[in-house]
Amino acid sequence: MSLVSMTGFARSDGHAAGRAWVWELKSVNGRGLELRFRLPPGFDAIEPELRSLAQTRLVRGNVTLNLQFTETAESETAYRINEALLEQLLALSGRLQARGVGAPRLDGLLAVRGVIEPAGGTEDEDTRAEIEAAIKASFARALDKLVESRTAEGSKLSTVLNAQLDEIEALTARARTAEAVRPEALRARLRQQLDELLAMSPPVSEERLAQELALQITRLDVREEVDRLKAHVEAARGLLRGDMRGVGRKLDFLSQEFNREANTLCSKAFDAGLTAIGLDLKLVIDRLREQAQNVE
Repeated sequence: MSLVSMTGFARSDGHAAGRAWVWELKSVNGRGLELRFRLPPGFDAIEPELRSLAQTRLVRGNVTLNLQFTETAESETAYRINEALLEQLLALSGRLQARGVGAPRLDGLLAVRGVIEPAGGTEDEDTRAEIEAAIKASFARALDKLVESRTAEGSKLSTVLNAQLDEIEALTARARTAEAVRPEALRARLRQQLDELLAMSPPVSEERLAQELALQITRLDVREEVDRLKAHVEAARGLLRGDMRGVGRKLDFLSQEFNREANTLCSKAFDAGLTAIGLDLKLVIDRLREQAQNVE
């Protein structure tokens, strides 16, 4: 199963019974699944079925699903004049002229909303059912295309994420073998700390000395953070190889764990080399988290 992005776009045309329309589906990042339907007036009744279908195909993302009717060769000339409304406007015009107001122009009257209206604006039940069935079918095709689009984006994301995990893995290996974490370097650092404690006036007690040394050992030893970073890399690779449905939340959480370990490593580092590795880790992890937030 491929990695799926929350970013995608799809378009699908449809027509039936002299009507034509186009579906446009656009998806961007979101914490959960939010579906925003934009349907023409009179078609709200089909939204629950369309929403249910979308929920079976999508897990996360803010998705706008827009249905817009377009003109066909049949509908381009299918207009009529609302004579009753026109008569009302003419009668009103006559009364205004009696008060000294100039006569209206024909183009002005025809421009009044409702004077020119689509002919045959209502369909019988069978025609309406035919149109709705065709709209649902074209929506299903648009949804298929959106899933394909999000999957194609997900494939690119997978390549990026794996490359970033490679970087984290390489930096973690460098941290494990850095000069600052070698036993002799740790001993030298502890000896320095011990000399400073012994030189204090008044001298510290043996109990205090033991506590301080234990604290310094904990602060200097980054092996635990390095081990956890390595384990997180393996966990992330496992997620990218496993069931991809809804994996984005897990990757986002794991990237926070990566960041926590990198921060701790930086705080423990007592030489420039290890600090530089920690900062490089933080940069890569930030990019990893940014990309993980695009994953469904």
